[in-house]
Amino acid sequence: MENPADKAAGTGKSPHSRMELERWIASYCESVGPASDICVDLLRSLFDGRLLNSSSVDRMFELLLVLEGLSADPITISCAMVHVASLEGHDLSPVVGKLPAQVRRQLDDLDKLKHYESGQSLSATERSAEGLRRLLLALVKDVRVVLIDLSWQLVLLRRSKENDEQAENLARETMLIHAPLANRLGIWQLKWELEDLSFRYLEPEQYRKIANLVSEHRTERERFIGEFMAKLSEALNQAGIKAEVKGRPKHIYSIWKKMQRKGLDFHQLFDVRAVRVLVEDLPSCYSALGLVHTLWQPIPGEFDDYITTPKGNNYQSLHTAVANREGKAVEIQIRTQEMHEHAELGVASHWRYKEGGPTDPAFDNKIAIMRQLLDSSDEDLDDESLLDSFRSATSEDRVYALTPRGQVFDLSAGSTVLDFAYQVHTEVGHRCRGAKVNGRIVPLIHVVKTGDRVEILTAKHPNPSRDWLNPKLGYINGARARSKVRQWFKRESRDDNLRAGKEALEAEARRMSTSLTDLNSVLERFNMKTADDLYVAVGNGDLNTGQVFNAIARKKAAEATPQAEDLVSRTPARQRGSAAKSPDDITIEGVGNLMTSMAKCCSPVPGDPVVGYVTQGRGVTIHREDCGQVVHWRAENNPRLLKVNWGAKPSTSYSVELMVRAVDRRDLIRDISTVLSTSDTQVTDISSRLDESLDEVTIRLRVRVKDYEQLSELLNRLGSVPNVTEAMRQRHGS
Repeated sequence: MENPADKAAGTGKSPHSRMELERWIASYCESVGPASDICVDLLRSLFDGRLLNSSSVDRMFELLLVLEGLSADPITISCAMVHVASLEGHDLSPVVGKLPAQVRRQLDDLDKLKHYESGQSLSATERSAEGLRRLLLALVKDVRVVLIDLSWQLVLLRRSKENDEQAENLARETMLIHAPLANRLGIWQLKWELEDLSFRYLEPEQYRKIANLVSEHRTERERFIGEFMAKLSEALNQAGIKAEVKGRPKHIYSIWKKMQRKGLDFHQLFDVRAVRVLVEDLPSCYSALGLVHTLWQPIPGEFDDYITTPKGNNYQSLHTAVANREGKAVEIQIRTQEMHEHAELGVASHWRYKEGGPTDPAFDNKIAIMRQLLDSSDEDLDDESLLDSFRSATSEDRVYALTPRGQVFDLSAGSTVLDFAYQVHTEVGHRCRGAKVNGRIVPLIHVVKTGDRVEILTAKHPNPSRDWLNPKLGYINGARARSKVRQWFKRESRDDNLRAGKEALEAEARRMSTSLTDLNSVLERFNMKTADDLYVAVGNGDLNTGQVFNAIARKKAAEATPQAEDLVSRTPARQRGSAAKSPDDITIEGVGNLMTSMAKCCSPVPGDPVVGYVTQGRGVTIHREDCGQVVHWRAENNPRLLKVNWGAKPSTSYSVELMVRAVDRRDLIRDISTVLSTSDTQVTDISSRLDESLDEVTIRLRVRVKDYEQLSELLNRLGSVPNVTEAMRQRHGS
């Protein structure tokens, strides 16, 4: 089946005449009744005032056709007409003044979005966030304004050209904001075309590749689907199930995304051949499903019941995949006509927002979720956090958890019980001290699953932990909750934050057996003027210790420069040459390729400041700069020391020794082993010793890590194990 996005994007043109537009308006008015008289009067004013040229007519017609497909009301149609005319720069005040108050209100809100519709680059986070804020504000006030904006975005994409920078910027904007918003509002009709056209401009080669694969054997596939649908229709009729069976269009972006997500080849996908079954009522959905599974073999793991458990945008349908005797797979969607209408149009299927219209819980829920992003308590929500929160709120991967009283909360996949606490209420999150999931006490890093009943255990007074802001510890995965914690610490005094930040950095330095002597070198990297400012940023949660120490390590590696005069005098002539990269990911400055090895006394890892020591017969041994032996050699002005630095992309792993101290308890070793087994590190040696007088266990580990960042994350996770009092890098030779 042909993808309409191909046709639209292929031409970029849909010329219409003034006469065609007049006929369409007349036909529209006849279908919707007297309330549409304003559309006729408005069009006449626009034409009489010569406010529409041929280009405007073309764009207006295309926009109105999209809105008609969304069942737009006369108010929205009128607003869209003025919107297109206003883009020409004409003075519309005489026309607008005659319009009903409802139309004028919409126009005022739409006017605030104009700057965001031009397809400008979204490289500036501030601009993106401001545009999003305005869009969400318009959504909360009147969703019809957002429907016009989404429809206009689609018109702009249709009329864009490939290999055009403006088209790429427009596509990025669409993928970041408009397509996720259309998905969250349940407007599939807009969502899929926005995604396909954006994908076409952002990844033209991938788009063409998949489009060609879809086009291959089209005749054979359509013949197969035709026979499949005929057999299914006959079986449904014989069973007394009234149903409409039809093929489902293939959407390029969704095919590509599924290939990426599941790591599958195109020919391994089940929904390349797809059929949709529309029935009259809910019982017929399950009756049709049973019939399908009787006729063909169900494919294990490919059944989803979105009727019992709807998606976050209230999408409802039964999804299954079956295979015939030849092994050809077909995906089947089964839903009622009402479910189908909602799936295609979302909030636009109800037009709940009409003055005096009946309440619609599904609509109210969609708007409430967006309203949360503009909550008054989030006035100081930073731009990046707002964009992250929006991505989370519009994510298709959702989980639904319940409070003990049965209230359901919608969260993004991967949310922890602490994220859940902040979703319930900010104060509940601040006071959270523990949680029960399905009656069992769990740690705060526990990931919530759909159907979980979560009880938050709270303290009397709010007291968030700074550890919650460390992403490596896994307490919080949602941007909204993280922002709430940051805000709490920002309200604390600067002195408290300064002290806390300094203590955190000093503790990290001790744990990693390094120092803070190079802290000033990364102030500019974080836009800080003094070290105190950096301490405050760490203290209030804007930065974490891992970010600071990783920046120091990268700065040292980047600033490493040869000291030619020293190297020349200390290196034999036969070794002189350009810097070379050794097999061990070490660049030795001023000399050719030499064999290198990592010193066992200090076990350096990528990110550590290092030096080389020329041995007799064993090449160059790599030591940390603060290694005790290096300090001794420098005091003696030993000529065997060489300047070295890590390669751009270390490709191997490095051995390092760790020490963990903990108060003894049952299953302590098991819990530590669990951390090690899930950390993607290799343990090469482990030993433990119990001091019975102190009831303290000392565990020594030798592990292999890829770099400083992985080591820091491992130590963070080990330090978070209950009863562990200290987890640090072991240092010898100092």
